[in-house]
Amino acid sequence: MRGRADGQMRMFFGINIEERIRKNHPLRPIKKAVDEILGALSDQFDAAYSRLGRPSVPPERLLKALLLQALYSVRSERQLVERIDTDLLFRWFLDMDPAEDVFDATDFTKNRPRLDEHGLTAAFFQAVVQKAIDAGLTSDDHFSVDGTLIESCASLKSFRPVDETPDDANNGPGGSGGFKSRNPEVDFHGKKRSNATHRSTTDPDAKLYRKGAGKESQLCHMGHSVSENRNGMIMAVCASQASGTSERAAALEMLDGLRTRHGVCPNTLGADKGYDSGPWFLELESRGVEPHCALQNRQPPNPKNLRPPRRDSVAARERMKQRLTETGYELSQRCRKKVEEGFGWLKTIAGLSRSRHLQRWKLKQQLEISAATYNLVRMMKLKPT
Repeated sequence: MRGRADGQMRMFFGINIEERIRKNHPLRPIKKAVDEILGALSDQFDAAYSRLGRPSVPPERLLKALLLQALYSVRSERQLVERIDTDLLFRWFLDMDPAEDVFDATDFTKNRPRLDEHGLTAAFFQAVVQKAIDAGLTSDDHFSVDGTLIESCASLKSFRPVDETPDDANNGPGGSGGFKSRNPEVDFHGKKRSNATHRSTTDPDAKLYRKGAGKESQLCHMGHSVSENRNGMIMAVCASQASGTSERAAALEMLDGLRTRHGVCPNTLGADKGYDSGPWFLELESRGVEPHCALQNRQPPNPKNLRPPRRDSVAARERMKQRLTETGYELSQRCRKKVEEGFGWLKTIAGLSRSRHLQRWKLKQQLEISAATYNLVRMMKLKPT
């Protein structure tokens, strides 16, 4: 017998949202872990909000929504809110009743400065890292560091001369002096542009940079990560200005943060050729960390022929050269791919190949939430609960 759709809507009906989510759904252990972490951060949430005024969207719900955005590759916050409005799975994860009105996408914009001021996204990421440490899923001795370029959402056409006047901007390509198409053609051939003379009018924090010879220059920021070599858990992240020295400076900053927040003191740190620097090796050795870094030039100059300020740096590179034949260096370089795997997930699944927001502090929040999501997924695979 042919079945037919009943066009008559029921007046009353009940939905048990808990029964609609299967018992072995992979989000169940993640939700349990996230709820425990957010419950422990309740005091920090209380300090970030006033006791007067209308109730806001719970900060726990905002953070969990951003986690879902990274986990399900939702490309925008507006699309995320639409997904929450129509998806029972998302409502269940956010502890929302099926009939509850969803919040507006602009609530993310309004609360983002508050999250940054009180360091709530950073606290959430650090709590996830501490949970991984307590579960015995991280190494205490061997780590890797790397950096990656994150493209800015600003267009190259916004990269304008610093001394350009408003009249020049209006009369130039895309300006309002006369009729201009919405996205006019711009010919950059023969025009010299550099960070010293130009700045993006859309995203001033972004810099024109390329990571290697033969690569195209683009407006971008730089993201950094320190991961442990046992399971590839991301232990620290940060965002910085794209430059040739930011990777080394960020690595030291993240190592100091690991020591302060979690009491983690690595014995070795693997890195690629971009970190080859005698002063950087000295900084690591002063922290009790043995660098395992590939060298760009394996023939350092003789320290005896150099001035005293440079002798220590060259001697540090000589010590690094001697480690190239050791088994520890070989193992560090093999395990270093795990930090690349983390970046691969962040850029393909979490959508960090290009920033969704202007200004670097917003990118840092996105990086912290995405890294925390990656760690939670790894934890549930390594030690399901």
